[in-house]
Amino acid sequence: MIKNISNLGDAALYCDFGNEVNKEINTKVIRYFKSIKKDNIEGINNLTPSYNKLIVSFDLNKTSYKEIKKKVENLSININEDLLNKKIEIPVCVEEEFSLDIKRLEKKLKINSEKIYENFFDKNFFCYMTGFIAGMPFLGDLDVNLRAKRLETPRVKVPKGSIGITEQFANIYTFESPGGWNIIGNTPLNIFNSFKEVDPNLINPGDLVLFKRITKNQYQNYNE
Repeated sequence: MIKNISNLGDAALYCDFGNEVNKEINTKVIRYFKSIKKDNIEGINNLTPSYNKLIVSFDLNKTSYKEIKKKVENLSININEDLLNKKIEIPVCVEEEFSLDIKRLEKKLKINSEKIYENFFDKNFFCYMTGFIAGMPFLGDLDVNLRAKRLETPRVKVPKGSIGITEQFANIYTFESPGGWNIIGNTPLNIFNSFKEVDPNLINPGDLVLFKRITKNQYQNYNE
């Protein structure tokens, strides 16, 4: 399943699953990611999955590249589907104050906002990876008629909870931060909880996400 394993610096493995970005390859990455976590392999101190790669970092005082490489190559990939594809519903308000780029998207995509939202809310999204800022999920795959490029000039501040789309992905800004994604709504849910030491992410690689449209009143009175 892994095409190639190589050194990455002195204390990490670079597991290459190919160059394509699609659900099939990413699912393989996630299966290895979750299997390694489940086996709690001695010496491994960090795992970093991406669309089609997995970086396995380890402690040189406890193990070696050769030992970790052998364990990864001989790993038994046995993950329950329920653990791989947890389903999560995310409430989203698309009132004008939250949908910062919907007018721009109407012009770029040549479809009206209601069609954009109808398409967006009628889809299960697959979490490929988290990153860029803590806990930010990269969710695919947008239908072709919703794919747009990033903003020509990124915003200095994107509000926490903003729902953005660009190219084949949707994401959720877990903190206020700079960003160039097209913002179409906002969620009152806390997607990343820094006070939780174990699994602070609400959404993890392999999870399925369904966005649910809510009113402004529901947004303002939302209780997690």
